[in-house]
Amino acid sequence: MNVTLAVKQYVSKMIESSGPGMKVLLMDKETTSIVSMVYTQSEILQKEVYLFERIDSQNRENMKHLKAICFLRPTKENVENLIQELHRPKYSVYFIYFSNVISKSEVKALAEADEQEVVAEVQEFYGDFIAVNPHLFSLNLQGVVRGRSWEPTILPRVTQGLTSVLLALKKCPMIRYQLSSDMAKRLAESVKQIITKEYELFDFRKTEVPPLLLILDRSDDAITPLLNQWTYQAMVHELLGLNNNRIDLSRVPGISKDLREVVLSAENDEFYANAFVDNYPQFKKMSGTVSKHVTVVGELSRLVSERQLMEVSEVEQELACQNDHSSAQQNVRRLLQNPRVAELDAVRLVMLYALRYERHSSSMLPSLMDELNRRGVSEKHCKMVQAMIDYGGKRVRGTDLITATDAVAITKQFFKGLKGVENVYTQHQPLLHDTLDQLIKGRLKDSQFPYLGPSSLRDRPQDIIVFIIGGATYEEALTVYNLNRTMPGVRIVLGGTTIHNTKSFLEEVTSAAGLGHGSSRPPTRR
Repeated sequence: MNVTLAVKQYVSKMIESSGPGMKVLLMDKETTSIVSMVYTQSEILQKEVYLFERIDSQNRENMKHLKAICFLRPTKENVENLIQELHRPKYSVYFIYFSNVISKSEVKALAEADEQEVVAEVQEFYGDFIAVNPHLFSLNLQGVVRGRSWEPTILPRVTQGLTSVLLALKKCPMIRYQLSSDMAKRLAESVKQIITKEYELFDFRKTEVPPLLLILDRSDDAITPLLNQWTYQAMVHELLGLNNNRIDLSRVPGISKDLREVVLSAENDEFYANAFVDNYPQFKKMSGTVSKHVTVVGELSRLVSERQLMEVSEVEQELACQNDHSSAQQNVRRLLQNPRVAELDAVRLVMLYALRYERHSSSMLPSLMDELNRRGVSEKHCKMVQAMIDYGGKRVRGTDLITATDAVAITKQFFKGLKGVENVYTQHQPLLHDTLDQLIKGRLKDSQFPYLGPSSLRDRPQDIIVFIIGGATYEEALTVYNLNRTMPGVRIVLGGTTIHNTKSFLEEVTSAAGLGHGSSRPPTRR
């Protein structure tokens, strides 16, 4: 189960079926991202694709010597653009591929528009998602929640994305969902509906143990996306921002022009899963020849020391994993009074404290909020603390995110290996780790994660696709990567509506609370 490979194979199949000769690749905004995640431009150039164009760009030239390979999402807008294109074709022949199921009526409309008979084929290739790593995919959708319900335009798009992952991986799964989340149940039903309607597409060879799709809700674990990270890919996303594997380095002091934006490819899993703190000297050595990594690592180090992230992270980990209220509140207060701690980090500490100790008999939340006000933290950020409790607090969670055994387990872990920094900064395990561990051992409770429909899995699952509504994180991707490595016979792929860092997660929570008036939302053209 490798999502990167699945999309890659679709793209090479498209290019190969058009035969030899010069080609143009005609895409829309979303399929451009989908393709650019699995192929570099130079790799595609080797396949005789010399031009990349957007279907919605008005000023494309006539180039009758080129064959057009169209890879498009099956939206009304794209079909309309294609119809216009076929009325006045700019290229010699068209190979049309939709990234998802297209209706018969739309195929008929295209056939009617093809008066000059330039269309060689129309097919569905189910690459309707962003393959981030071999075991991680995203739909690049933010602001999916309104209160505790789906943003109406988004549910159909998520259903399409998730069913296309199943089709790309050739899986017709049994479905389990998080009972405490109405959104998880709605998505499970919506996916099931498509599987039933398109049963011929899902008619794959039966395996001894059926695959399993597990649908979860981000609000069950709001702690993981709030923590600072210490593995390379996660740190890059947290501190610099990774968008379709591109890093924006334009704000780095004295950056050279050619390094303002660099691309990191996720083919090399080992590199990404490495702990930055432990391997800092190795990174420096290894990247001696690769200027982009030197630049990235240098900038990460600068930000870590400028924002005192080692100290901040230590307190975050204490909040997430330990059970000493008086020490926790003193440490949070100490950092809130430190002027070098950034506003975002101050707010995230108070949020973690609020999620951890919201029901503690001597909760100091009001006085920590006063500290934020004294620091001059913006009203927007202060309001987010309550929004976070509404989003992921005890009242909402279906499972107990913080268990009483944490302190004991952590002490064990701490003494087990004092070999380096990793224990203090990476004590935290996302809730997903326990959920998957129980699932693999056949102990995940049906009462909390029921099956959709009458049948249930008798054997331990082998192929597992996990999807998190409201976004996954690189820390969870690392958990999946490690489980895949250490659990023989188990293959797990993780997906989410998006891949969060703290900033994007706070936008998600703000828009769910209706505070941000959807400022982070893409235009709803879907």
